[in-house]
Amino acid sequence: MTRLAVLDKDRCKVKKCNQLCVSYCPMVRSRVEAIRVEGNNAIISETLCSGCGICVKKCPFKAISIVNLPDELEKDCSHRFGENSFKLFRLPTPSPGTVLGLLGQNGIGKSTTLKVFSGDLKPNLGKFDEPPDWPEIIAYYRGSSLQDYFARLSEKKLKVSSKPQYVDKIPKAVTGKAGDLLDKIDERKQLDVIADELDLHKIWDRNLDVLSGGELQRVAVAAALSRNADVYLFDEPSSYLDVKQRLIVARAIRNLKEQQKTVIVAEHDLAIIDYLSDQICVFYGDPGVYGVVSHVHGVRTGINIYLQGYIPDENIMFRKESITFREKPPTTGENIGARLLQWDQMEKTFKGFKLAIEPGEIRSGEIIGILGPNGIGKTTFVKILAGVEETDDKRQLGKLTVSYKPQYISPDYEGTVQELLMNVAQENFTSSWYTTEIANPLRMQPLMDRNIMELSGGELQRVAIAACLSRKCNLFLLDEPSAYLDVEERLNVARVLRRVVDAHCIPAFVVEHDVVTQDFIADRLMVFDGKPGTAGIVHPPTSLRGGMNAFLKGMNITFRRDNVTYRPRVNKADSQMDKYQKSIGEYYYTQVTQEKEDKEEAAALKKKK
Repeated sequence: MTRLAVLDKDRCKVKKCNQLCVSYCPMVRSRVEAIRVEGNNAIISETLCSGCGICVKKCPFKAISIVNLPDELEKDCSHRFGENSFKLFRLPTPSPGTVLGLLGQNGIGKSTTLKVFSGDLKPNLGKFDEPPDWPEIIAYYRGSSLQDYFARLSEKKLKVSSKPQYVDKIPKAVTGKAGDLLDKIDERKQLDVIADELDLHKIWDRNLDVLSGGELQRVAVAAALSRNADVYLFDEPSSYLDVKQRLIVARAIRNLKEQQKTVIVAEHDLAIIDYLSDQICVFYGDPGVYGVVSHVHGVRTGINIYLQGYIPDENIMFRKESITFREKPPTTGENIGARLLQWDQMEKTFKGFKLAIEPGEIRSGEIIGILGPNGIGKTTFVKILAGVEETDDKRQLGKLTVSYKPQYISPDYEGTVQELLMNVAQENFTSSWYTTEIANPLRMQPLMDRNIMELSGGELQRVAIAACLSRKCNLFLLDEPSAYLDVEERLNVARVLRRVVDAHCIPAFVVEHDVVTQDFIADRLMVFDGKPGTAGIVHPPTSLRGGMNAFLKGMNITFRRDNVTYRPRVNKADSQMDKYQKSIGEYYYTQVTQEKEDKEEAAALKKKK
């Protein structure tokens, strides 16, 4: 076994912990320096460490991870950032004319992999103290497609176009108008077509620093598509986008394969990565500690492997429980519970925008999902329910106590996560139910001593969700709870919300663009339509099947059911299944047989070869 010791240097505070890791280490007590302190951090010797795990348990800041890995894996090390730092094993093998999807948790190595393929990060093969030169790296990957890739990359004969993960940082690096930026990098002379496809003309003359997250995302995708490159890399291209925009962006990216371009996409939305990809590489391991890249699989097989947590060809189980979806749609909610809230026809008018709300109701113990494009009034409706906004006639929607998780979260609380949750949950904070059903599934324990102001986007989102579900209330309102979260975190949030709603019969409204997450969590749906930015119509809650059919019909998209995990899968445009489902008016709950799925995937792979 190969021992891997990783230290989170941001959490390690040797001046505040009395250096418990050193004083309790059996090897140090035997006068073997397995752990020592240098400067502000501890340093662990992996060769001298006995792997007892005492330091892991004694560290009050949870900064140490000790993992035992198979010796066979050590020869596949692609990169390590330094001593006691994250380690990446293997790399994907992309090929021209194919869209390769990267699927895995946050902090598992997907962005690192994209940096390696872009040339921004030179793989050191684990030799961080003496990084190898290009000839050694190329020789290491001889016999694979990566040999030629890195040879061309080292000779600067390979042009790469990248779309970064954090598009909200673009205005800090680039200034000026969106149109001027895109005009400068229009190497393919396809900018007019791309701008039409991504609906960019309306923001053409606007400065980058005033654009919303979704607008910045589309500008960033357009910039990457406008460059004339051999390889295109996209890191989370669906963030901030609504369902329709996600599919439009996915189509635009997928069109690159027709020109025999190499395309790699890291994405957390299962429906989008399914729609985009021809092949999938699953990333598994321990977030922030190490990541392993699986072999290439077909898109259906790869996503199902990730959901089931088991890789048959490697005989590796990386998750104890599989993730499965409902085979059939749930009931309409009529028998869930008594009516808790009912609203009549209402209107909300802003300058240049009007929202018309049709009558509806929500019952105790049900979750109503809200779907619709950006700028259609979803957040406005939620704010009216929360009492943050008033209707035109200043109507009050009952005397309910509401717990509201807003769309945009700002870390304005001065204190630790533990202090925040203790103030919100009060006496429930110390109960075993709270620990089991909320704190542990949302992984709050490692964050308890962290200051709110220091948290990342994903960590802040989980804390905001935990705080929302901890409050005593009559109604939960969650606006885009899956933002910044990976696939497992999204489905964990869905499970936690479902258990809290069932245990206390408290209903919830959930605004969410991820169709797979909505399918996993919602009992009924509310569909918003109209003209984004001008007028919105709020339709009353309807069944999940009816709501999805209405929503997807408006976008001319069909979903089918995977026969193993029952997850929703997007049909390729004008495919046989797509045409069939449209002909029968069933855009959502249609399942195909295993034999048909296998034949489709085998035919696609054969055509590629």
